[in-house]
Amino acid sequence: MPLFLQRLLWCIGLALSCAAPAQALTPEQAGRIAAGDSDDRIAALNELVGAADPALIPFAQAMLDDAVKTAAGKAYIVRDGKAVEAATGAAATLPADAEDVVNNNRMRRELEAAIAALGLVSPDRTARAEAIAKLKDSADEGKLALIEKAEAKEPDAELKAQLNLLRAAVAISSADPAKRIGAAKALSGSKSPATRSLLLEKLQAEADPAVKAAIQGALDSVQGQLAWGERLGVLFTGASLGSILLLVALGLAITYGLMGVINMAHGELMMIGAYATYVVQNLFRSHLPAGAFDAYILVAIPVSFLASAGVGAVLERSVIRWLYGRPLETLLATWGISLVLMQAVRSIFGAQNVGVENPSWMSGGVQVLPNLVLPYNRIAIIVFAALVLVGMALLIGKTRLGLFVRGVTQNRRMAACVGVHTARVDTMAFSLGAGIAGLAGCALSQVGNVGPDLGQGYIVDSFMVVVLGGVGQLAGTVYAALGLGILNKLLEGWAGAVLAKIMVLVIIVVFIQKRPQGLFAVKGRSAEA
Repeated sequence: MPLFLQRLLWCIGLALSCAAPAQALTPEQAGRIAAGDSDDRIAALNELVGAADPALIPFAQAMLDDAVKTAAGKAYIVRDGKAVEAATGAAATLPADAEDVVNNNRMRRELEAAIAALGLVSPDRTARAEAIAKLKDSADEGKLALIEKAEAKEPDAELKAQLNLLRAAVAISSADPAKRIGAAKALSGSKSPATRSLLLEKLQAEADPAVKAAIQGALDSVQGQLAWGERLGVLFTGASLGSILLLVALGLAITYGLMGVINMAHGELMMIGAYATYVVQNLFRSHLPAGAFDAYILVAIPVSFLASAGVGAVLERSVIRWLYGRPLETLLATWGISLVLMQAVRSIFGAQNVGVENPSWMSGGVQVLPNLVLPYNRIAIIVFAALVLVGMALLIGKTRLGLFVRGVTQNRRMAACVGVHTARVDTMAFSLGAGIAGLAGCALSQVGNVGPDLGQGYIVDSFMVVVLGGVGQLAGTVYAALGLGILNKLLEGWAGAVLAKIMVLVIIVVFIQKRPQGLFAVKGRSAEA
């Protein structure tokens, strides 16, 4: 059946269904809603909601706007100094003894729910969907008649299913045990966390054994369906953490894995990349039109790489070049450099964290399941990490610089004998590792705070990734980063964040004891040197 014909029949059916029991807003009913005891006012309001009276919407909105006054049992809507009768809309003279209508929080919630409930009979599908979403947390038995009427006439299969669940959520609070059992069975097909909370609440308050058993069965079914969303959420969170660890560790895979430099300032090079992103953001905000702000991250990526790579080149030429082959000295020297860099950032930007905003296209997320939302910024970081990994693999494996780096790290003297400028290659390789650390800082600025201590939380984890994956092994770094990220999140859900860190460290120590070369061992003559 064509869509326009479905809508036409739906509107005709709704008009016929509302015409028979229609209960137009009368002056007496308007007065009952506007004044009196809260329970009586709510009962009068629900009467008209059940009758789907469209005249109730402007009156309820006027109540919410505090634009209603009462006098002698009649209600008046007063706007811009002009008064009209609430029931008929006819112009009226406001009595001198008219009093303001006072709505407590409970009454305001009921008025908002009444307006939302009347949206169920709107001819616009979007309006009906919004009404269902609003009523999920505020519907009661007073709205049940309208919900049932809307469900019977709803032409959209998806909205009809949502109305069925909404009706069941209301009916489970009914005084009739049979209705509660039926509602529990209907709710067993829901995949919403709100349904689980509702069933848990009703299970604790239920005294009837038969109803309690039905609610327990429904709760088990809902929890079973939600479990898949929770499992997928843990895997996604683990993959997200793994992608961040991968970005952080890729730079170390060069400086430590290939060059043998224990760079304790690697975290501070990440910090420089994050602050470079912050500076670019501020420049876009202060010097460019507002519409260009979303593009700042595209400029911040190369800027963060160049900033960290430049600092890395200065460090290599001034300090690191004198310490090759002396790992303990490089550890102590770079640790001192990390302190200097942190203090420099504190002096320039202050000791407090600075704010880096996500572009609008990285805000929000995609809802895969009712209890699983994948944030766009996390998805972007996973994609970004994959692109950086591919770029680095191509650079090391397919370019002249990569050939020189591999040649120098495998046999420095032989590379020098065939004309390779080893000192220049060392500087370029260290700068590349530092630049990749800057890219990691740029990515981290989109998911966390940017401050002087940014790198301290990742330096240990990044070294563990490189050692676990196998020194100098790019593939091992990838597997180790993703594996540690997922394992960490799995253990966090079971033992908590602190114990999870300890357990991961113990697992790595035991693994290295059994397999000192890591997941992937270096093969060939360079492994025997």
